[in-house]
Amino acid sequence: MTTDQQTTQAAADGQAAHHPHTDLWVERTGTRRYTGRSSRGAEVLIGSDDVEGVFTPGELLKIALAACTGMSSDRPLSRRLGDDYDATVRVSGAADRENERYPVLDEVLEVDLSELDDAAAERLLVVVERAIDAVCTVGRTIKAGATVNLAIETD
Repeated sequence: MTTDQQTTQAAADGQAAHHPHTDLWVERTGTRRYTGRSSRGAEVLIGSDDVEGVFTPGELLKIALAACTGMSSDRPLSRRLGDDYDATVRVSGAADRENERYPVLDEVLEVDLSELDDAAAERLLVVVERAIDAVCTVGRTIKAGATVNLAIETD
């Protein structure tokens, strides 16, 4: 196994570690306003784009993709740049309102590689892209598509 393959596998191993099940749900808190919650105590405010201080569901999808990309690239980048490196993942994509979907999502990973020579920077970018492709569950799901099963329970 090459060093690049070992780094990609290490990233995958780190992401694949077993974690206890986390329950997720949203509760309605007002007109077109919800609070997303997890059994680990996290909360996020969700609503329509005319409500201040909330994320829209589409924005959360994009943030989830950007966060997954960042987290998937963290191990190879920190191994090469040190634990205190700075990175920003920007994500954008206009909604196709006729079909109610995002046909294209664009991500930009911003990271300073100026301390590396060109060859080392290029090798690192290859490893980072492989790690993201291998272990970013959100990106892999979006690219592959997913089946969504909805059940409606009534009292």
